[in-house]
Amino acid sequence: MRPLTLAASAAAFGAIAAPAVAADLTVTVTLPQQTGAAYHRPYVALFIERPVTGQPAVPVRTLAVWYEVSNVAEGKDWLKDMRSWWRGLGRGMTLPADGISSATKAPGRHTVTIPAARLRDLPAGNYTLVVDAARELGGREAVRVPFVWGRANTARGTGSTELGAVTVAVTR
Repeated sequence: MRPLTLAASAAAFGAIAAPAVAADLTVTVTLPQQTGAAYHRPYVALFIERPVTGQPAVPVRTLAVWYEVSNVAEGKDWLKDMRSWWRGLGRGMTLPADGISSATKAPGRHTVTIPAARLRDLPAGNYTLVVDAARELGGREAVRVPFVWGRANTARGTGSTELGAVTVAVTR
């Protein structure tokens, strides 16, 4: 048996230390029908955070932001009401962001699929999908759904006011 060369050792180590195998992340968010005369569609941010034992979770990546993109100045004023997202990732972003920003959504079920290419540098492990919602003349709510990146799995959570069912699925 021949010993490994330095180049072969490095290649073998690189294969072990590489990020997770390519996978898509599909998020489904239900926005419930609200009652009342002055209804405004909610602003919603979908992002990933990484839990850290004994410390606050670390925000990792924004997946989508639904806000009033047609009126950039006014639309951006309300983004800070999605506090979990704004404090961790939002205030540092340049918006609109291609592939991330889109208009607010009407009540109903909405699905966003994040292709593997956008997540290829995300290491395998435990994460939390956060759906943060805020509505003018309405309330605020954040739903956190833990999931595992690096293997196929599905996880669910439910909001109580501004958000309904939330599903995150990792598919390989």
